[in-house]
Amino acid sequence: MRDPYEILGLAPDAGAAEIKAAYRRLAKTYHPDAHAKGNDAHAQSRFQEVTAAYNLLKDAGARARFDQERQQQARRARKEQAAGQGSFEEAPFSRTAHKTARRFESDAASAEPTGTREEIFAELFEGIRSAGKRVFRARGEDRTYRLAVSFLEAACGARKRVALASGKTLDVQIPAGIEDGRQIRLRGQGGEGHGGAAAGDALVTVSVEPHPQFERRGLDILLCCPVSLPEAVLGARIEVPTIHGPVTLSVPKGSNSGTRLRLKGKGITPEGAEPGDQYVTLELVLPEPQDDALRDFAAGWAAGLAHKPRQEP
Repeated sequence: MRDPYEILGLAPDAGAAEIKAAYRRLAKTYHPDAHAKGNDAHAQSRFQEVTAAYNLLKDAGARARFDQERQQQARRARKEQAAGQGSFEEAPFSRTAHKTARRFESDAASAEPTGTREEIFAELFEGIRSAGKRVFRARGEDRTYRLAVSFLEAACGARKRVALASGKTLDVQIPAGIEDGRQIRLRGQGGEGHGGAAAGDALVTVSVEPHPQFERRGLDILLCCPVSLPEAVLGARIEVPTIHGPVTLSVPKGSNSGTRLRLKGKGITPEGAEPGDQYVTLELVLPEPQDDALRDFAAGWAAGLAHKPRQEP
């Protein structure tokens, strides 16, 4: 990997804000989404290089280790130049450690060694330790997506297809009871890793569409159900919808608007959890238009006229 400061166009003393700003500018330029179908190989390579450099420099510990090694290499370069050994180069093991090893063999056979045995060993092991260019490894970036699902798909679970930036499509399992705004992680489906490191993940944010009848509260489902005057007064068995399909509900005699009835176990049923319930609130609805018989009955119903529902009993 090239010098990450050089990749991002920064000086070695750049601050965290400068590093982030440089990364954002370059990532926007080379991101695959900015190129037709992500087929620009040069842009993709540069984007991965920029991301790897940013991941190194944003990590304070990794940056400190890199800076320390960079300074050590510079010191070794100055030392070699001062000794007349030519210009410094990040040489592979065969040129650095082997040269030191050959020197050790020569000095050991010489009557007048150029340095102490301890110094020679230290130089040998230093060459081995720092030999070769380091392979920089960086996990691929995570990529985010949004997925719209219906109320019933979120409540009961479903399989939905997601199109990724790479052009690949995946079938995603929507777990029963998922809430609006929750994320589903698809491991290894994000950006490609650098230096053999693992790929990033795809993070799919679920957006749940509202339902015209149902409302969710925790694992419970709420439903407002209209009933006629005879059904409320005389009682009845009526069909009501649930997220699992229609069921029959018994309306007690003398029910009022606002009467709340419970359908046990008809709410959301997440895997491995107890199901919620469905609560049905009755709403009395008079016929339109009202006929003369109903008006005559109400006008002559003495008990009804004497009823004062807005007064405290």
